[in-house]
Amino acid sequence: MSFIPLTEEQSEIQRLARDFALTEITPHAVAWDREAYFDRAIIARLGELGFLGMMIPEQYDGLGLDTWTYLTALEEIAAADASIAVAMSVHNSLPTQMLLRWGSEAQKDRYLRPMARGEMLGAFALSEADAGSDASALTAQAHRDADGWVLNGTKAWVTNGNTADVVLAMVRTDTSEDRRGARGISAFVLTPDMSGFKVGKKEDKMGLRASPTTQIIFDDLHVPADALLGEEGMGFVYAMQSLDNGRLGIAAQAIGIAQAALDHSLRYAQERKQFGKALREFEAIQFKLADMALRVVSSRTLLHAAASAKDRGEAVTLHSSMAKLMASETAMWVTTQAIQIFGGYGYMSEYPVERLFRDAKVTEIYEGTSEIQRVVIARELYPASDP
Repeated sequence: MSFIPLTEEQSEIQRLARDFALTEITPHAVAWDREAYFDRAIIARLGELGFLGMMIPEQYDGLGLDTWTYLTALEEIAAADASIAVAMSVHNSLPTQMLLRWGSEAQKDRYLRPMARGEMLGAFALSEADAGSDASALTAQAHRDADGWVLNGTKAWVTNGNTADVVLAMVRTDTSEDRRGARGISAFVLTPDMSGFKVGKKEDKMGLRASPTTQIIFDDLHVPADALLGEEGMGFVYAMQSLDNGRLGIAAQAIGIAQAALDHSLRYAQERKQFGKALREFEAIQFKLADMALRVVSSRTLLHAAASAKDRGEAVTLHSSMAKLMASETAMWVTTQAIQIFGGYGYMSEYPVERLFRDAKVTEIYEGTSEIQRVVIARELYPASDP
């Protein structure tokens, strides 16, 4: 359900994403969730269809599409399986866009083309065990050597961490004698074949179980000088600007989860009978369904406004934080209502809304918690000149 008109091209891409999701993802989503299994073959298929290079220019083998078209496709994937959607979201929103915006031509030539084709999967490594919301407190350290850099430290909660072929990692390049805060952090383009690159613990999660989340360990990781992305000391700035894009992707993921929960609830309320009537005939259920639909459509409309602002070249920190906050809280609220409509069945893993509920929760946490989004929004409400 949407009040946003799509172009013919957007509608075709939406249909392609929906058909792919229904035929190649939905039949396996329950088993993948139960077994915490990540199917890399699905990622390859997404790449073959162009879904991993949607915002990469055609000169680098991407589709060169606008943000809203990408988010429309992402929502369809998320409605089938949020685990696959987050792999698609992280890849499209963070490492590819960082390389496109700040990478050297050599880095773009080496990585963007295979990433657009789905031959290389990207990951983004910012957080650490003691640096989550306060990401600038990270401690992973890089030191110069004769040939480049030596990295040491551990990154936490890395989506695609044990399957990625390219990792954009934020590491300190200042020194203990000259700490520069956020301006002492640089971004590096890493690959798992580098000496000293290790994959650590894989997390056992409540939701998104088919999406691998791991530690990445740098143990005297030797990287060449040309692995530095952009300017030294600018990595944290790059990461924060890229998270504006990432939050739009998480918003689309959350909307996909919420839409799926609404769709299941509509069908169940039609089929399930109590006291001789279908659930949909009870006013209490009607009001729940109406409020669920309202929040889903409102979230999608706000996300469309944010995507449009981004494509116009506007600063979107405020837009993306609002969209992510509203969509993630919508996903959590809508899936909660869906379980209530299903009653006891909703609490059972045999029914789809249980998985959607578990998947929804993390959208309020990663790429900036709801609390952090409110901090960002509050700050953005005041002009820069104000005290």
